[in-house]
Amino acid sequence: MEELDAEPPLMVVPGADPSARQLCFAWGPAEVLVCETLFGRRGTGEGEPSSSRLFVVRKDQDIYIQTLRKLFNESHGIFIGLQRSEEELAGKSRKAQLVQVSKNYRSVIRACMEDMHQAAISTRDPALHSQYSTQVSILSAMELIWNLCEILFVEAAAAGPLLLRLLDWVRLHVCDVDNMVREVLSSENPSKHELFWNVVDVFVLQGRMDEARHLLSKEASANPASVNMYKILDDLMKKMPVPSLGNTQTLTEMELKWQHWHEECQRYLQDGTFASNSHMESICKILLGDEDAILEKKELMTTWYHFLVTRLLYSHPTVKPMELRFYAQSSMDLFLGGESSPEPLDTILMAAFEFEMHQVIKECSIALSNWWFVAHLTDLLDHCKLLQSHNLYFGSNMREFLLLEYASGLFSHHSLWQLGVDYFDHCPEYGRVYLELHIERIPLNTEQKALKVLRICEQRQMHEQVRSICKIMAMKALRNNRLGSALSWSIRAKDAAFATLISDRFLKDYCERGCFSDLDLIDNLGPSMLLSDRLTFLGKYREFHRLYGEKRFSEAAKLLLMLMTAHIAPCSFWMTLLTDALPLLEQKEVIFSAEQTYELMRCLEDLTAGKSDKQKFQDDDVETMKVEMLRLALARNLARVIVKEGTLEGS
Repeated sequence: MEELDAEPPLMVVPGADPSARQLCFAWGPAEVLVCETLFGRRGTGEGEPSSSRLFVVRKDQDIYIQTLRKLFNESHGIFIGLQRSEEELAGKSRKAQLVQVSKNYRSVIRACMEDMHQAAISTRDPALHSQYSTQVSILSAMELIWNLCEILFVEAAAAGPLLLRLLDWVRLHVCDVDNMVREVLSSENPSKHELFWNVVDVFVLQGRMDEARHLLSKEASANPASVNMYKILDDLMKKMPVPSLGNTQTLTEMELKWQHWHEECQRYLQDGTFASNSHMESICKILLGDEDAILEKKELMTTWYHFLVTRLLYSHPTVKPMELRFYAQSSMDLFLGGESSPEPLDTILMAAFEFEMHQVIKECSIALSNWWFVAHLTDLLDHCKLLQSHNLYFGSNMREFLLLEYASGLFSHHSLWQLGVDYFDHCPEYGRVYLELHIERIPLNTEQKALKVLRICEQRQMHEQVRSICKIMAMKALRNNRLGSALSWSIRAKDAAFATLISDRFLKDYCERGCFSDLDLIDNLGPSMLLSDRLTFLGKYREFHRLYGEKRFSEAAKLLLMLMTAHIAPCSFWMTLLTDALPLLEQKEVIFSAEQTYELMRCLEDLTAGKSDKQKFQDDDVETMKVEMLRLALARNLARVIVKEGTLEGS
C-alpha cells in the first residue's frame, strides 16, 4: 500500500497579508513569484485600486548564504571523485574507500560549521548573528546524523567495535564537557571545585576511564581518608574490559571477562566499600549499569542517545547492530519519561538505530533546510549498494531524484549552476533532460558567461541548446550594433538566415561609411563564408578590396566580374560594384579584356533596364551621373582594348 504524504507545512510570506489582499503566483524552476493584486477581498474595499507588492519565495534559500559556499564547492569535488572511483575495488578496500569518502564529507561540514561560528562571533548585526547561530545548529545536527549513518551503514561496524564507534560518536558531539574540564583543571585545587565530581561523572559516562582516574587521583591526594576507596575504584576502572578494534579476542571471551569484572563490582558495592562516599558509590553503580544511577546524571548527558551509549557500555558492551533498535527505543522512553515529545532530530536518529535508511532520508528531507545533505548521503549509501532495490513510482530511483532536486537548486544561483551541471551528468535517467531545461534558463549576461554555457553544451552534443544560445547572443550583439560579434555568433549557430541579415547590415554599413568594420573577422571567415550566399559575397567582396589594395588589379577585376556574372552579389549592390570598377577602367594599363568589358556593359544595361520609368524619374542626379560615367569609361576601355588587341594581332 502506498504511503500517503502528510499535508505540506504552511509557509508565511513576510509582509504579505492574504486576509486583506488576493495573491497570485507565478511558478519558476526554483522559486515562486508572489504578487498582491490591486483589489482587496470582499468587505475590504474591493474594486478600489491600491499599491501592490512583489515577493520572491525560494525553495532552497541556503543556496544564497555566502558562508555555505565552501560546503557546496568542496563537497562537489568529493562527489565527483566518488563517481570516478574504481568500481572494481571490492571487499575491505572498497569499504575503506567509502568510509574515507564519508569522513571527507564530514570534515567539510565541520569546517563550514567552524567558519559559520566565527562569523556569528565577529558580526555585530543581531539578525546576522541569529542566522549564523541557526546555521551552526543545523550543520551540527547534520554532522551528528551523518556520523551515525557512517557507523551503522557505511562502515557497518560489527558487535564489539560498534560500541567503540558509538562512544567516539558521543564524545565528538558533546561540546560542553571540554569547557567544564578546563574550568576545573585550571583552578588552584581541582578536587575542591564545585564541578569536580560532575567532570569525573562525565568522564565515566563517556567511558573515558584514564581521564576519570587521573582526576580521582587528585581527590585521593587531597583526602587521605578516601585513599583505600580510591585504590579499589581505580583498580575496578582500570580492569574494566572493553572491546578492541584489533579483534584479538572473540565476543565470547569478551563477555566472560566482562561478567567476572561485573561480579567484582557488585561484590564491592554490596560490601559497602564505598558507603562513606556517595560520589564513589554512585560511580560504582554506573559501572554496574544501574539505570536509575545513570539517569540521575541526566543533566550531564543532556540527550537520550548519550544515555543509550552509556547504558550499552555498562550493561551490554557486545551489543549487535540489530539489537540497537530495542535499546534505543527504551532509552529514549526512559530518558524523556513522557515529559516531552521527540524532536525531529530524535526521530531521525531513532530511524537510523532501527536501520530504516529510507525513513532517515525522508525525515531529513522534511527537517533540513536544503537538499545538500540528503542528496550526498543518499549517493554515498547508493555506492554502498544499500539502496539498489528502492525505485520511485515515476521511474527514477531515490538517489537520482534527490540529486536532481539539489542540482536544480544550484541552477537558481548565478555562479553555483556550474556545479549543478556535473550532478546532472551523473543522473543517468533524467539528468540530460533536466540539464537541457535548466541551461536554457541561465541568463546570458556577458559573452564570457555565454561562452561557458556554450562550451558545456558543445561537450555534451546539445545541438539545439548551442543554436539557441548563439542566436540569443547574435541578436543581443545586433541590437547593440556590434556587427562583428553578431556575425561570429550567427556563424557559430550555423544560422544561414541570420548570417544573411547581418551580412546585409555589413554591406549597408559599408555603403554609408565607405569602409568595413571588423576586418579581422571578415578576412578570416574561411569555409564559414559558405553558410549563406550573402556571407559568401561579403567575404569575396572584402577579398576584392584586399587585392585592389595590394595592386593586384587583374585578379581584383576578375573577382569583381565573377561576383556579378555568377549572381552572387545582390542586385541592389550592382551599382556599387560597377562604381568599384571605375578606377580599374581608368588605369593606364588595360585591365579588363574586350569580353570582360562587354560583360560589364551588359550588367549595366540590365541594371538600368530593370528599373521602371517611375524609378528612373525618382533617381537623383548623382545616380544618373554615375551611369553616364560608367558608360563613358566602359566605351573608352573597349576602344583601348580593341586597339591593344588589334596591335598585338598585327604584330
